[in-house]
Parts: sequence; C-alpha cells; structure tokens
Amino acid sequence: MAAGAARGDASNPEPLSAFPQSLLAIRTTTGRVINFKIWTADNSSRKEQGLMYVREMDDHAGMLFVFPADENITMWMKNTVLSLDLLFIGTTGRIDYIAARAVPFSLDIIAAPQPEHAVLELKGGICDQLGIKVGDRIVHPSFKSTR
Repeated sequence: MAAGAARGDASNPEPLSAFPQSLLAIRTTTGRVINFKIWTADNSSRKEQGLMYVREMDDHAGMLFVFPADENITMWMKNTVLSLDLLFIGTTGRIDYIAARAVPFSLDIIAAPQPEHAVLELKGGICDQLGIKVGDRIVHPSFKSTR
C-alpha cells in the first residue's frame, strides 16, 4: 500500500469488491503474455488501504496504484498479511524496478530508485515463478503504448 500522507490504520477497510476491477497483461521480453485480474486503488483512501488485511490472493490477481505524474512513490507493508512483489512502472508501461517478496507487516519504506508512474502489487514470489522481469511491459489503459 502507498505510504502516503495519511498513515491511518484503515480500521474500517473498504471491501475489495468495491474497488474498480479490470484486466491487465504483462508482456515479457520473450513475448509471453501473462494475464491478471486487478483491483485499482483509484483514490487516496484506497491507495492508503491497498491490500491491507487480505489473507489470500490468487496467483493471477493484483492491485494497481496509478499516480497522475511520475513521482517518487513510497510503499510499505503496514497491516499487510501477504508477502507481495511490488512492480514499479513508468508511463509507457515498462517495469523499471521490482521489490520482490516484501515482508508482511513491515514498516520499512519500499521505493524505486527513480520517479515512477504506477505500482502493481502481485502475490509475493509470483514474478520469479512466472518469469516476470525488469524491462517487461504492462498492457493496460493506464499506460501509453509504445507498440
């Protein structure tokens, strides 16, 4: 979840079913396409909540956090039960950085080395399992296509 201005406990979390849902694909540099069903954290309270309190998640599910402009995005794992892979993504959909297997409940800040446009949270270890790497591309309406 985004470690933003309001660092509340989300003591009354919104159900994930209320978050916007869509399909997203990752196109690897080898040409493989991997599909995911995602929730979008589309406002500040949803960005703050993220995947807090979620106890299980499908291998092909995730949450997308999109920001209006490239910025130094910071995330953390407060109240997050599952280990997550955090994919930091540029405006064209290129995966620029992956923080793999983030530690549940950690308050350590997770950030890419440069400003980014979005973060995709997936189940911890899924990038290794499916061969998702830096340089792969996200195919979703939130990103400018380069092809």
